[in-house]
Amino acid sequence: MKIVRGMKSITERFPSPVLTLGNFDGVHLGHQAIFKKVVERARTIGGTSIAFTFEPHPLKVLAPERSPKLLNTFHGKMKLLAASCIDVVICANFTRAFAEQHPEDFARSVLHEQLGVREVYVGYDYAFGKGREGSIDSLKESGRACGFEVGVVEAVQVRGIVVSSSVIRELISNGRVDDAAKLLGRDYMLEGEVIHGSHRGHTLGFPTANLRTANELLPGYGVYAVRASVDDRWLDGVASIGVRPTFDAGSVSIEVFLLDFDGDLYGRQMDVSFIKQLRGERKFPDANALVAQVRKDVEEAKKILCSR
Repeated sequence: MKIVRGMKSITERFPSPVLTLGNFDGVHLGHQAIFKKVVERARTIGGTSIAFTFEPHPLKVLAPERSPKLLNTFHGKMKLLAASCIDVVICANFTRAFAEQHPEDFARSVLHEQLGVREVYVGYDYAFGKGREGSIDSLKESGRACGFEVGVVEAVQVRGIVVSSSVIRELISNGRVDDAAKLLGRDYMLEGEVIHGSHRGHTLGFPTANLRTANELLPGYGVYAVRASVDDRWLDGVASIGVRPTFDAGSVSIEVFLLDFDGDLYGRQMDVSFIKQLRGERKFPDANALVAQVRKDVEEAKKILCSR
C-alpha cells in the first residue's frame, strides 16, 4: 500500500481511481464495508483503490474542545487500511485553509482535476467541505458535472446497533471491550513501548510490563484479560489500567502481566489486544488483599483466553 502525505506529494496520475473519503477512525465494520466496495470496483475496472483521509483529525483544528479521543494512532490506522487491501492512502494535511474549501470546489479541483477519479463511494451519513455543507446529493451533482459516479454504502448494523466510531468509543470507555470488538471486527488494541515503572509488581510476585502508548483512548479503568504481541509472538496476559488506588499512585498507568513469559521487555514494542474486562478498578485494604485478588484475576483470564 502506498501512503501519500499531503496533496503536494501527489506526483503521479493513478489509473482509473476508485476513491472513498473520510476520517476512518477505528477502521470498524462500517468502514470495512466501504473499503470492500472500493477495492472490488477498482479491481473490476482495472483501477486504483484509494482512501482519502485527513491528518490531523479535522476537529483537532476546528474545535479542539470537541475533538474525540481517537481509536487509532496514525500508524495503527495505516496498518488496518493496508489489511483492507486499499492500494493508496492519501493523507491530506488538514488546515483551516483546507477546511474553507467549498464542497463543489473540492470535488472539481481535487477529485476531478487533480486525481481524475472514476468512482467515489461514501458512507450513508457522509458530509464534507466548508461547514460540512457538502451533502451526498451535492457530491452526486458534482459527479455528474465532472464525470465521476458516486455510490453510497449503507449503514452496517450489529445486533440492531448501527456501527459508528462514537458508539465504539463509548463502549471502550466503559470497559465493554468485548462488545466494542463486535463492531470493530477485531479486538481493541493499544500499541506502545515498554518502560520502567515502580517495579512494585516484581515485589508482589506479578512482574508487569508498563506500557507507554500514543493511543488516545484507553479502556475504562479496570483489569482485563488480554493478548500481547512481543516479537511477533502472541502471549496471554492480564492488564490493569488505572491510578493504582491501593498505593495512592495518582498517575494513570497501563500494566501488563504476561502469563507465560520470563525476560526483559524494556524498550521493546508491544501491542496489547483487550479481550474482556474482568473487573473494575478498586482500592484494597493492603497489598496482601490485592495479591489474592490478582491470583483470582489470572485464573479467570486463563479460562476466558483458553476458550478463544
